[in-house]
Amino acid sequence: MSRPEDRLPPDLYYDARTASQYTTSSRIHSIQRSMTERALSLLALPAPSLILDLGCGSGLSGSLVSRAPPPSGPHHWIGLDISGAMLAVGLARAAADPSSAGDTLLADMGQGLPFRAGMFDAAISISAVQWLCSAEGSAETDEPARRLKCFFEALYRVLKSGARAVIQWYPRDAVQRQMVERAAVRAGFGAGVLEDGAGTREGKVYLVLTVGGGVREDVTSVVRGMDGVDVVDGRRAQRAGRSGKREKERKGGKAWILRKKEQMARKGMVVKSSSKYTGRKRGIKF
Repeated sequence: MSRPEDRLPPDLYYDARTASQYTTSSRIHSIQRSMTERALSLLALPAPSLILDLGCGSGLSGSLVSRAPPPSGPHHWIGLDISGAMLAVGLARAAADPSSAGDTLLADMGQGLPFRAGMFDAAISISAVQWLCSAEGSAETDEPARRLKCFFEALYRVLKSGARAVIQWYPRDAVQRQMVERAAVRAGFGAGVLEDGAGTREGKVYLVLTVGGGVREDVTSVVRGMDGVDVVDGRRAQRAGRSGKREKERKGGKAWILRKKEQMARKGMVVKSSSKYTGRKRGIKF
């Protein structure tokens, strides 16, 4: 069965009819509620906050954010979505129930976020980021890697220091999952992944991101101790491995030069080919 993002771009896929069907489905409501509540628990906000809802759609997640109970809630939310039809359905819902309404705007999160730096206390995204993994057109800016880079860099910029973001999404495969996780880390986030129902059709993947410099706990402290959750933290071993490797390298030596050339190649820079003479000391000539 094909995925929605394989058929059309989101602004075309969610027309008025599809947006209405999505919003009135009791099954969608139930799934959206469970995922939003999970995301809020992972945010672990200590007080009412300003939350950015990325890919807010018709406001199903936002209404739950507005109803978060004290002392951590209720929260105020600002949402953006690329589908005008979804936002129109959300405005109709907000008119019927103003208490759960937030502020919404029409925007493509793959092209950046139109907010000032350090504006938000937290961010959530429910079932939206997978749309960024499909090319929107033939231009270079429509490539998934570029859209993800633009998205995560903008998200990092608009969050306060020490803030946290929780992104629930449906990766197509391990390659796509790794692409999203790497884009988040390269933007500067500390990242951890929580998967509910791993290996089942109902599995849900949550990417938990933190902005450095704050006093809040590390990502692993949020999920450690939860039922059915095992924390595998390989960062310390990786750091130890890297430091041990660096100790054996002499600056300017062959191992150091080869590592630097590999880093430059990954960044797309032109690198001269290596040979048996790479890093070899040259005698002094008069």
